Amino acid sequence: MRRLSSEEQAIWAKLARSVTPLAGRAAPPEVVERRAALSASAKAVPVAAAAMPAKVPPPQRMPQPVLDSSWERRIGNGTLAPDAVIDLHNHSLDAAHQRLNHALAQAVAKGQRVLLVVTGNPRPAQSGPIGHKGRGAIRAEIGDWLALSGQSDQIASVRTAHPRHGGKGALYVILRRRG
Repeated sequence: MRRLSSEEQAIWAKLARSVTPLAGRAAPPEVVERRAALSASAKAVPVAAAAMPAKVPPPQRMPQPVLDSSWERRIGNGTLAPDAVIDLHNHSLDAAHQRLNHALAQAVAKGQRVLLVVTGNPRPAQSGPIGHKGRGAIRAEIGDWLALSGQSDQIASVRTAHPRHGGKGALYVILRRRG
């Protein structure tokens, strides 16, 4: 069995002090003894600030595949009214990416909830040589663009648009309500 380094002992002692037994249960005697021993050794050995983990940021919220029934109904029957529309047709991938980021930032700043993004139809399954970026290139990239955007934590869901708004050639980007 490997012995803990002095830094590891200090970290373990800090962790052990933060743990409390379940209600109605006492800590086993060997745990109590180990805590005391580690506690004493931790006081003797200062832990460098670099050894302690930094505060972990909260996990990023990801778009959810399912919305509540009122959203589902409005998307399904085509009554969802977009607050803003951005058409990425006939733009290069770089220009489309920039336009999308700008439109997302504006929609979040204005407190809008639904952004209709017209991308063009998805690329057919067999569309030529590997690496070919022809028809449907924007649609193929948009998921990554949304995930990497500065507003990704503001996106509640991304859904295919109703045929009235472009069907498979467009997406609803549903933004979270301001909190």
